[in-house]
Formats: sequence, structure tokens, C-alpha cells
Amino acid sequence: MDFTIRSKVSRLMSFLLPNWQRDRYAYDVWRSGLFDRAFYAQAIAGANPIYRAFPIRHFTRFGEAFGLQPNSDFSPHAYLRLNPDLQTAPMAPFQHFVSFGRKENRPFRDTPCGPSPRDIALADRRSLAASHRKARSRFALHLHLYYLDLWEEFEAAFRSLDIAFDLFVTITYFGPESEALRDRIVAADPNATVLLMPNRGRDIFPFVHLVNADIFAGYEAVAKIHSKRSPHREDGDAWRDQLVGGLLSGQATGDLLEGFLADADASLWVSDGQHYADPIWWGSNRAATERMLTRVEIPMDAERLSFPAGSMYWLKPELVATIRGLGLSETDFEREAGQVDGTTAHAFERALGYMAEDGGRRIVQTSHLANRVTGKPLARPSFVSAFYLPQFHRVPQNDAWWGEGYTEWSAAASAQPNFAGHQQPQLPTSLGFYDLRQTEVMGEQAALARSAGIDAFCTYFYWFDEKRILESPIDRLLARPDIDFPFYLCWANEAWRRNWDGLSGEVLLDQTYAPGFEAKLARDTARYMRDPRYQRPDGVRPRFVIYRAEDMPDPVANVARLRQAWRSEQLGEVELGAVLFHVAGDSPVPEGLFDFQVEMPPHGLVGEADYLVGGPKGPARDMGLAPGFDGLIYDYRAVARNAVSDAYRDRLPADTIAGIMPSWDNTARRGGKAHVAWGANPMTFDRWMQSICERRLASSYGQELFINAWNEWAEKAMLEPTRQYGDANLRVLRKWASGPKARRRNPVLTGHRVQQTA
Repeated sequence: MDFTIRSKVSRLMSFLLPNWQRDRYAYDVWRSGLFDRAFYAQAIAGANPIYRAFPIRHFTRFGEAFGLQPNSDFSPHAYLRLNPDLQTAPMAPFQHFVSFGRKENRPFRDTPCGPSPRDIALADRRSLAASHRKARSRFALHLHLYYLDLWEEFEAAFRSLDIAFDLFVTITYFGPESEALRDRIVAADPNATVLLMPNRGRDIFPFVHLVNADIFAGYEAVAKIHSKRSPHREDGDAWRDQLVGGLLSGQATGDLLEGFLADADASLWVSDGQHYADPIWWGSNRAATERMLTRVEIPMDAERLSFPAGSMYWLKPELVATIRGLGLSETDFEREAGQVDGTTAHAFERALGYMAEDGGRRIVQTSHLANRVTGKPLARPSFVSAFYLPQFHRVPQNDAWWGEGYTEWSAAASAQPNFAGHQQPQLPTSLGFYDLRQTEVMGEQAALARSAGIDAFCTYFYWFDEKRILESPIDRLLARPDIDFPFYLCWANEAWRRNWDGLSGEVLLDQTYAPGFEAKLARDTARYMRDPRYQRPDGVRPRFVIYRAEDMPDPVANVARLRQAWRSEQLGEVELGAVLFHVAGDSPVPEGLFDFQVEMPPHGLVGEADYLVGGPKGPARDMGLAPGFDGLIYDYRAVARNAVSDAYRDRLPADTIAGIMPSWDNTARRGGKAHVAWGANPMTFDRWMQSICERRLASSYGQELFINAWNEWAEKAMLEPTRQYGDANLRVLRKWASGPKARRRNPVLTGHRVQQTA
């Protein structure tokens, strides 16, 4: 029996067994008529049903010690602080109040003092993002000030740090006092960003507002602290000192931060004692927390709660991006009214624990970092490719089939949610709704990709017996040698069908494989291969990929004729690959026919046990489905685990390039019949990337990595920046794929194959 189970059993026994002092206290509370059962029931909504059945007993045995209130007015901690003569009294605060305090007219709750917060217009997040200067330091520090008199205390703490940081201060607006403090801070540090904020969401909403404006993009770690006084705690000032001191540790801060960054499994760092791990802390926040987590596709377990208490911590970029993904706005947060539980801010604190631990990550405390063990550096890919879709411009065929003006954006922008919390449509940010006939866009895409560690775009090439479609972007690129766009081609040889899967439905554009197609295909691709931007990952051979090799009538003969045709075009040997597809074609491909295979998640990675909706075993969870939904929903986290499992790896051909997908959801194309990988967010993508580096790269063909995809917006398989997560997926990729590349083994030509030598 582990510690958690033992503690739960012990607590339950102490609740059930008689204790005459506590039982007398419970009787006094009942007789007083001051206990609000409905109010307290919300605070312990997630507790054991036995506790909920006897709320007064729970309050007198546990709840008061945990800081819970018996009603909306009485605060046990405030009662002790406002009546210091009771600090050493043998009675519990509420027991003293019902027995003596109310007769003596003792104060029992805090009353407002000093200036009252005033309304102020919120800084528009778009203008805030536009005016913000990019990260100048590795670290960002956000301080929220409600208690203005504490600024000097924090200023002194900042000056003691041994790290360089960019400072962001938000101040609750009280009028001239707040304006004066803002001016003082800016005068002392002209590089600081200082904003006045309305009194909503306490310290949480000001931080979320900055996150939503992408203010913290580019930082290796972000600190969130605030002027905590916690009037409901008698140790409020000491608690603040402990919370801040464990995170801003003077001349030890730099070493602790490096330890935090070096721990790949750590996502959030709190001071010692501030990691709470017990469902007793749910209060009345369980339902709101679950609703919040559905926005970033994280499942919640009501029997488990692990979160950072005190709302002060350091965070890594993936976690910051996941917070952005929640899409919380000012209207989600209640106006301040002294609430001690049950607000969006309280739900956020608990949701943050789930977000921090998603993908197998964890919350760490200061003492853990002080005793860290440095891990071994992980392998990095030698070459990174990403599938690239050119369907972002108008063509007559799509006008006829789908309506005038149709492009990939038409589908992406019109998607509708299929279940509760479903974040559709997915829309772009920095690159906008681009038209690929403007070749400069491809240069911008390539610059973004290059910064994230991508070496080449594997660009779909739509060729149907000499008939081309969607050819304009790549053809225009050839006429613009000034655009640095590294690419190679993937012949998307499946038939075009109305249901978008290439397998069934009305045929819109057929692939006939007419006699002699190989020579014509080689001729039509040769001019691209001669372009200096066309990629030769092994340093010798131009690369070409076939999407559905098993659809060819005779793969062995077709490939042989295709290779010979390229030789006749004076291109020499071509490095020829094929995508590993999840549905077998009519013509099996013998092992060794291709130089390499491309793994393309989610193909072949979804097992029977991984379905959440629509699988062979029926629904695994209540997803709040939209009426008429008849698609499939499966677990992204399970797919990521499958991709690095021994059983799956053993089934792959030896010459397979390891693949990964940041997400998958083809709602934009298939509506209520969509296939959705539920659970994709920056945290889970980061974990999958780490697992690939740990367990797959060493055996991957050429130690390469293949990404599905760069810009498949209608399938939510994209790395390009989105409104939900910004450029988080690019930053995750950069973390694991950029920097010095792994040394690729040298090629030695033997016929059409290349043997790899050290």
C-alpha cells in the first residue's frame, strides 16, 4: 500500500472514529446555525461521499485546518489575525467565535482599507504584442502588484539576482497611486514593461493576458510572482517570503535555473512545500477545472490533484504556450469580491497542475534543483523534412468541385466543433491566410522552418498522366532563384476523391498509370531536380518520394523503369522513398525496392485500445459530442507511446525514417465524420519529440526525422503559427532538432542503392 492510500485510509479512520472534543465542537457548530451547508458543499464537491454526507464533521475535523470557511463571511485565519489574543487559545477559531466571539462582537473578516480599485480599459493584446520588443534576455520575470507598498521589497530582491532578465510588471489600477508607481518603475528601468490592469482574476488574469499577447515568446523560462498577502492566512507575509525566496534566490538563482532547464522532465518549478498533491484541495473548483482542461485536450481525474500552491513559479515555454491555448479572456474572470474559492482563478491554479504534468512532465521544488543530476545529451536528427501542401491558391478544378474561390483556407476557416472544448476552426497568425502564388510567402515559410531545424520541405507533386494540378507555387519558385526554399518532391499519386481519403467516394481526378508513364514522370520532374535548391540529403542523389507505391500496377517494374528514365535525363541515381501507408494497396511492394520508407503518423499507429469514440469497444469517455457526429476520436498520447514502443518498431522496415505529427484533426475536411487525435498540445508534442530522440533516431534511416506536416491546415497537421498556440510547435521542434546536426554516414554507390559507411 503506497503512501497516498495509507494517508487516505488514516484520514478516513480519524473521521469515523469518535473524538469527544471534536464531536462537541461539531455539536456547537450545528446549534449555532452559522454553518452554511450549501456553501461548504461547494468547497468539498470533489471529496469522498462520506465526507460530503457529514459536512460539519468534515469542517471540524479537517476543513478548518485546511483554510476552508464555514460560510461566505467567516474566515478562520482572519479571525485569528484580527484577534491576536487568541493566537495561543486552545480552541479552534470558529469554535471560539460561536461560543464567545459573536457575543463579544469580535471582528471576523477583513474589511477593505486604503484605496479601492478602479475600472480601467484593458490594454488590447494585439497592440500590446505589436509594441512589445522581442526577448533581450534568456529569462522573463512577471510581477503583479496589488499591494503597491510592496514594490520596494521586490525591487530589492530583483537587484540581488545573478541573472539577466526582462521585467514585466502589471499593477492593479487604483488611480493616481498606481500611475505614480508605474512612472517610478519605468524611470528606474526604462526597459521594463509596466501595465495598469483592472481588478479581475487577481494575479492570474494579468499573467494570462500577457501570455495571450505572446509577450513571453522566445524566453527559455518565465517567472510569475505577485504581491501576496493572503489575508485569509495568519502567516501571509511569511508565506510570501518563502514563496518568493525559493524562486528568486539571490546569487544562487542562476544555478537553480540552469538545473531547471537541464531537467527535461521538469515543466514548472515552485518553492519547497508549495507542490500540493491531494484531492482534498479541490474545493468547489473541480467542474470548472475540468471544463478549462478540455480546451487543451487534457483529461482530468477527480481522484487526483497535483498543483502549485501560492501562484508563484517558474515555467518552461511549452507550458506557457499551453496556457495560451486555454484562450481565457477578461470576461472569463470574475470581478474581485474577496472570494476564497470557486473562481476562474482558483480553477486555473488547479488546471495548471494538470497542464504542468501533461505528457509525463512534472512539478519540481527548489531543493530538487539544488541536488540535480545532469542527464546524458540526447541524439539530434541529421536531417529534418516536413510534408508541404501547395493547395493555398485557386485553381479551376477546385472552383468546379467545391465552389468558386475554394482553397485550403476555405475548409480550415469553416470547420465547426465536434465535441465539448473542441478548438475548431484552427486559424493562422503571423503568416496569415497566404496565397502561394505570391512566391515571397514561400521564402517566409522557409525562414521559419530553418529557424526550427527543418532542412527541407517534401512538397506534394500532383501529376496525373502528364496532367498537373496545384503546380503554380513550385513552378513560380523555379523562376525566383532569389527565394531560398529547400525542397524535394513527393508524387501524390492517389486518385482525388470527394471524401478526401483517396480510397472511396466519387473520383474527381483519376490516376491511370498509362503505359510509359515512368519516362514522362521522370521528364517532368527532372527540371526541379536540376534546381540548386532541390535537396540531396546524402550529399549525392536527388531525393524523390512516392506516396502510394502499392497503387502502382507493378511496383518492381515501374520503379526500375522510373530509375532508368532519370538516368536517361542525366540525373544519375535518385534516392527513392515511399510512404508507409496504413491501408494495403493492390500491388504489394517487396522489401528493398525503395531506398527508404517514410513513417507518416497517424498511419498504422492507432490500436484498438486507443479509441475514445467510435472504436470497436465503444466510447471510452463522455466527450460531449455534437449531434450527428459519426467519426473517430483516439488518444494522441497513446499514439505517441505506440510510436516508440518495441512492438511497433519491430514491425517497421529497417530503412524507415522516423515520423512525428504535432496534431491531427481533419474536421475541416470531413465534418461530423472526422478523425481526431485528441490530446495534442505543446506539452504532449514536446514529450513525443523527446521520446523520438531517446528511442527512435539511432535506428532511423540516416538518423533522419520526418514531420507530418508543415501546413496541412484542414487536417490540423501543421507547424505554422496558430491563433491557439502561436509558434509553440516550432519552438518545440527547435528545442530538439536545431543546433549541430548529427553526422550522417557517407554514401557509397552500389547500383541504385547506397550503402552507408561510417
